[in-house]
Amino acid sequence: MRVLVTGADGYIGSMLTPLLMRDGFEVVGLDTGFYRDGWLYSDWQYIDRVPQTIVKDLRNVCSQDLAGIDAVVHLAELSNDPLGENSPEITRSINHHGSVKLANLARQQGVKRFIYTSSCSVYGVGRNDFLEESSVVNPQTTYAECKVCVERDVSAMADDDFSPVILRNATAYGASPRMRFDIVLNNLAAHAYTTQRIAMTSDGTPWRPLVHVLDICKAILCALKAPRHLIHDETFNVGVNEANFRIREIAEIVAEVFPQCVLSIGTSGGDNRSYRVCFDKIRQQLPGFTCDWTVRRGAEQLLHLFKRIQLRESNFHFRAYTRLRQISYLQSTGQIDSEFFWSPLEADVVK
Repeated sequence: MRVLVTGADGYIGSMLTPLLMRDGFEVVGLDTGFYRDGWLYSDWQYIDRVPQTIVKDLRNVCSQDLAGIDAVVHLAELSNDPLGENSPEITRSINHHGSVKLANLARQQGVKRFIYTSSCSVYGVGRNDFLEESSVVNPQTTYAECKVCVERDVSAMADDDFSPVILRNATAYGASPRMRFDIVLNNLAAHAYTTQRIAMTSDGTPWRPLVHVLDICKAILCALKAPRHLIHDETFNVGVNEANFRIREIAEIVAEVFPQCVLSIGTSGGDNRSYRVCFDKIRQQLPGFTCDWTVRRGAEQLLHLFKRIQLRESNFHFRAYTRLRQISYLQSTGQIDSEFFWSPLEADVVK
């Protein structure tokens, strides 16, 4: 199977593509390169690079890019709520319209399977019940609204020759060479290691489901290999029931794992988003999928990594590991324009 992975150089993509290649898939990458400045560490298991990577903005993808492709794994969007709220219209143009354009082109080119990585953030402010794939969504941000729109529009394309699969990932965590420190467990762990302190300003009561980045990759691999009738036009929450935690519980686990870490909890209500998610369907219906990682083991992995690479505060705070900070830097230095397209460097003429 020849697979196009968009966002191949990102947090998930840099872990996924070597796994797919080792499993026998022929992989073509596509990435615009916003986060290539960040490479936290090297691991021989994930050092293999995609032989062919198309350097292109998602909005500029054309039919030729999808020629000969059997399946698409779509990761490439502006990722996370702060970045989405910073530029809502650009977020919609990339995340919603760009993703739907990609799916349409894939369908026209005879691509059989389209795996869209959505997010459990579509549930927004949920009830205390465990939310299932059939539950009413309640997105609270531009990022989550775009996820809902793409799910709707891509699902409407399903037919006898085109099988979309929606994977609603829980909040990711875990080590990746293209590290992200703007997601909750990774951020708390880096604070714990570099300052020996986690100082929460909120009371940490909102619920979040968590899933390790390698378990996300495993779900994608299983969705690529599953019989068509099990995944055609299906939506799966990606995670495990036991990994629904309050934010303060995540902080407590990290504080227990990281030596001499002092934890303080605030009093403010903070984020209004709170949701617990049921992951029974993916465990029962997607062949081969179970989560291999626990939150505690993920925290231990990060502690081992930080010791190994001698993580410093300067590394932790480097712009490329935080989505909004990196995009702001590229804009302020004129490397991307007001629409987030790359700007050519105009060389000064020296006479």
